[in-house]
Amino acid sequence: MQQQPLAGFLLALTAVCMWGALPIALQQIVAVMDAQTIVWYRFITSAIGLFILLGLRKKLPKPTALRQRYLLLIMLGILGLSANFFLFNLALNYIPPTSSQVLSPLSSFIMLFVGVFVFKEHIGLHQKIGLVILILGLVLFFNQRFSDFLQLNDYFKGIVIALCASSCWVAYGMAQKLMLSRFSSQQILLMIYIGCTIIFTPFANIQQVSALNSFQLGCLIFCCLNTIIAYGTYGEALNRWDVSKVSAIMTQIPIFTIIFTEILIAVYPQLFVNQELNWISYLGAIAVVSGSLLSVLGHKLPAIFHRKNR
Repeated sequence: MQQQPLAGFLLALTAVCMWGALPIALQQIVAVMDAQTIVWYRFITSAIGLFILLGLRKKLPKPTALRQRYLLLIMLGILGLSANFFLFNLALNYIPPTSSQVLSPLSSFIMLFVGVFVFKEHIGLHQKIGLVILILGLVLFFNQRFSDFLQLNDYFKGIVIALCASSCWVAYGMAQKLMLSRFSSQQILLMIYIGCTIIFTPFANIQQVSALNSFQLGCLIFCCLNTIIAYGTYGEALNRWDVSKVSAIMTQIPIFTIIFTEILIAVYPQLFVNQELNWISYLGAIAVVSGSLLSVLGHKLPAIFHRKNR
């Protein structure tokens, strides 16, 4: 597809806004619904929506193409994404949205190191520096929470769960990467969504939706549509813009979560809890994003400086 920078940027920005707002909406319903029930609603909505979309385009995956190797990869992707969604929802019972999202860039670095062993990929100097900056940023971001970590309280529990969620996403990411030679990203997602729906069906308490008030129900609907919109716009952005540039936009998700949270607290203080971040925490969030950005675009810096010096 021909490059369409403006369309690619707007699509990537839409995906970032969706993922940035997701944990804020989720936290409004985790107190009323079980994590597995929320995840079930999200997966079944995504599966139905994507099935209809691919059906209209006549691009549904063919079951005959699922040979043993790809079947095993699909199972790996299902387990990885199921665990990621469930643990991410569960973590929001213990930590605020900003804390959960500031940990999300770690999944990219974990996948990077896994790629070294699976695909024999090379880790560049810019990626190593980016990881160091990210870790320093996390230390700064959690500067007010060191006592929580030492006490091993609920906040610490939530952080551990969020870290596990990021790690589990890597299984999905690797499975998708290995299957892209056979299926499109949307076909892979459809098969994984269906599998995840089947996994959570026995554990979901579907009737819990009746306990939601109108605001919480709106949040649930947003979360269900969020999955389709975010992954859909992200995939389309990759078709219309450079991968590195789309990835650079994606690193801004934690910043968008912080911005959205601050706005909602100011407008609806009775519904949203103050995140109580000091200036060091904000500096840490910027460092986390900067480290992620360096790992994505750092390899282009020599070429940029070379052009400027000519």
